[in-house]
Amino acid sequence: MKDKFYQYIQDLQDTITSKLEAIDGNAQFQEDIWKRPEGGGGRTRVIENGDVFEKGGVNISAVYGELPETMRKHFGVSEANFFACGLSLVLHPKNPMVPTVHANWRYFEMYNQNGDIVDQWFGGGQDLTPYYLFEEDAKHFHKVCKTACDKHNPDFYETYKTRCDEYFYNSHRNEARGIGGLFFDYCKATSTMSMGKWFNFVAEVGDSFLEAYVPIVEKRKDLPFSQEQRNWQEIRRGRYVEFNLVHDKGTLFGLKTNGRIESILMSLPPHVQWVYDHHPEAGSDEEKLVEVLRNPKDWV
Repeated sequence: MKDKFYQYIQDLQDTITSKLEAIDGNAQFQEDIWKRPEGGGGRTRVIENGDVFEKGGVNISAVYGELPETMRKHFGVSEANFFACGLSLVLHPKNPMVPTVHANWRYFEMYNQNGDIVDQWFGGGQDLTPYYLFEEDAKHFHKVCKTACDKHNPDFYETYKTRCDEYFYNSHRNEARGIGGLFFDYCKATSTMSMGKWFNFVAEVGDSFLEAYVPIVEKRKDLPFSQEQRNWQEIRRGRYVEFNLVHDKGTLFGLKTNGRIESILMSLPPHVQWVYDHHPEAGSDEEKLVEVLRNPKDWV
């Protein structure tokens, strides 16, 4: 399974980066191959200062070895080895009418002293963070997510949409990071879902990403915008940074386990503002977005 999934995310990285380069029309992804001293490594691809994407990364990694102490405590084991691989992406467009997007699909195995698998699971998801709310875009993104889920279980979309709303939430601001999508974790074999079936589900979601996001980018990337709207984008990006550094489990885990800092912080946007006690004007498009972030909606 680990070989199958690692091959899948390598192919998916190629597919996604090729499509995004075609959309941008100017910038190309720069590739960085890195090694992890304790075992494994990754292939980081970053795009910067493009016509469409101000900054973005589509990264894959496969790491293995002795389970770090932090993870041993988390899983309640004295010693064990592990393998983990995944694809993680974040895209920060230049135009504030185009939403930021995040996605991640991952697989984990843990072994006993004999090298036997004692635990394994999939996780992942994809979510949208707009700066200006176009309801048809939100509905499109969620419809694609629901279609992918429905092919595998009619309950998946509602379950994982709710988990996404709960997870990507800035509790210190009492608002969501964005308008959600899907979030799932610890997807293990059950009487109805084998690991093979979980692979098929995660691959379905991964394959749906471009369909969910690209039409929105193409529709909004050439819309005019003002400096005031750009300022709002940068203020909202500040909330994105706050979530990633305060609440995101993946970021915190990477920082605590001597992860590769450039890959961990790849998700941070290049231009951000923190304006003291900022509030959007009453009745404005900016306030409309904040109201939805404080009260997550059902989009499909």
